Amino acid sequence: MVTQAGDWEIRNYNWSPDSKWITYTLPGRGRTSRVALYDVSKGENYLVSSEWYNSNSANFSRDGKFLLFASARDFHPQYSHTEWNHAYFNMEKVYMIPLSKSTPSPFALKSDEVNAEKEESGENESSVDMDGMEDRIIALPVEAGNYGNIEMINGKVYYSMSKVGQSGSRVKVYDLEKKKETEIGKFGGYSLSDNGKKMLLYEGPGKYTIVDLPSGEVKAKDFVSLSDMDVMVNLKEEWKEVYYESWRQMRDFFYDPGMHGNDWPAIYEKYKVLVDHVNHRADLTYIIGEMIGELNVGHAYAGEGDLPEEKRLKTGLLGAELERDASGYYRVSKILKGENWRKDLRSPLSEAGVGISEGDYLIAINGQSLKDIENPYIPLLDKAGSIVEVSYNSKPKAEGAKTTLVKPIADESELYYFNWVNENIRKVNEASNGKVGYIHIPDMGVAGLNEFVKHFYPQLRKEGLIIDVRGNGGGNVSPMIIERLRRELAMIDKPRNAAPSTDPGEMVLGPKVTLLDQWSASDGDLFPYRFKHHGIGPLIGHRSWGGVVGIRGSLPLVDGGYLYKPEFASYDVEGKKWIIEGHGVDPDIEVDNNVYKEYMGEDEQLNRGIEEVMKMMKTEMHSIPPPPPYPNKTR
Repeated sequence: MVTQAGDWEIRNYNWSPDSKWITYTLPGRGRTSRVALYDVSKGENYLVSSEWYNSNSANFSRDGKFLLFASARDFHPQYSHTEWNHAYFNMEKVYMIPLSKSTPSPFALKSDEVNAEKEESGENESSVDMDGMEDRIIALPVEAGNYGNIEMINGKVYYSMSKVGQSGSRVKVYDLEKKKETEIGKFGGYSLSDNGKKMLLYEGPGKYTIVDLPSGEVKAKDFVSLSDMDVMVNLKEEWKEVYYESWRQMRDFFYDPGMHGNDWPAIYEKYKVLVDHVNHRADLTYIIGEMIGELNVGHAYAGEGDLPEEKRLKTGLLGAELERDASGYYRVSKILKGENWRKDLRSPLSEAGVGISEGDYLIAINGQSLKDIENPYIPLLDKAGSIVEVSYNSKPKAEGAKTTLVKPIADESELYYFNWVNENIRKVNEASNGKVGYIHIPDMGVAGLNEFVKHFYPQLRKEGLIIDVRGNGGGNVSPMIIERLRRELAMIDKPRNAAPSTDPGEMVLGPKVTLLDQWSASDGDLFPYRFKHHGIGPLIGHRSWGGVVGIRGSLPLVDGGYLYKPEFASYDVEGKKWIIEGHGVDPDIEVDNNVYKEYMGEDEQLNRGIEEVMKMMKTEMHSIPPPPPYPNKTR
């Protein structure tokens, strides 16, 4: 059986009931995967589904007569609220193929006038006819969504289904004889017993129920208890297995088969002698880290596993900075701004009705005076998310103090980040007289994409733009962001009663620069590389981190630990050298922030970014020209 097609490995295989065939998913070079079959006796592979449609989750019916799979063949674009652009969701349905030409379709046409007798065929209906297989594809008449875990038994098709806009996944069944779909319930998944008579349904962590194979709705009442399930583990043997598996996974999946010049079997022996002396999972993690560290590459991480869990008490935080003065009380020197309509960005003291202002003194919390207490957060221990009573006064004394109710938060880091970004926006606006925009992208994941969308579209009318990826933690969305920054003006559109606009739309017309530093990492490395490669503008700051050999996720280890294997790297478009890894991306203009000045509020890298954009605006187009005279069509 092939394990690869070109450079792509196969995935998700299932055996036919008679063990003569294997079906599997073959990733394509585009965004589509195809379903394929492997003939065990002949050793031959056959592609089943078209390259035009993404297909996956292939499985045989229990009687071996049908091949079932999910495929994205429904096209219903939804348009973005931020720009004239599309996205496709809920594209999949369940499809089935009679493997033999002689096997009738469950949806075969029936005459209203003629009672046709079933023709007997000498052919074995479980045989596989590759000829014309794609023409025999049948769609189950179900709504489009996302499908998986497909099983067919006794004329019924079972599957898990989820969709964008729907909370949670559902387990459903389609009765081919009744031509009816029924929802079994809101379950995270299911599994059938080997004999097909029982179904195990998963409702949530630790919640499993076993029922007779259902044809209709299941309301789980009795759950399999896992509380008394104990496993006796020989940790010494388990740790040896985890060590070996970590070494083996690196051997088989590391992007460079030459292992960066290391003798990998020798590396295994070098660290193996230490495993016998491990007495804690943290020791093993350290040894694995040293072993994979020999590869001298980023994104090689190990951790977690069977570790004891410690209970943590979350201290309540007020979203404020406190200073103690000679009175012994604590003065509110600063209240962090937030967006109090968001649960994840509340600033407790700034919420409506609280009444505490900067300059006020905190007198007591839950009746405990703060005057003689060394740490004002002691009364807030384990109070994150709980309501506390705070006494405060405009003067450092208990007499005349007012009381208010406050709900502290557990983490102020997002508030500090929010305030830092908004302070940078203020600085750029002030220094450029409102002409230059500023966007900080903290990572290249959902949070970073949200920050980009939040700040890019409201600043489209700016005449220049500073994109800041300092401290960017990486991810995978840099191509999406670069695509928007690279848009080139083709024409200008002028409606009758509105201002001219760029075409294509949603673009900042003027010059752009990117700020980077040594903490711009992973996709935070790739973003400035792309920015520089495409000539969008200069890079300003410090050379980036230099770790871009990517990871797909961890394969399972027996004790629940993880190991990230750097599996794919990038090289230049000329095919001459590997890029970025181990070095980073060099700025065009090197500026190192003085730590003391930065702490005191002076950001030299940001200042240079403003200076360069303003300089570029003197020679580059940065505003829409007025329309020409309207054409005179009179004769």
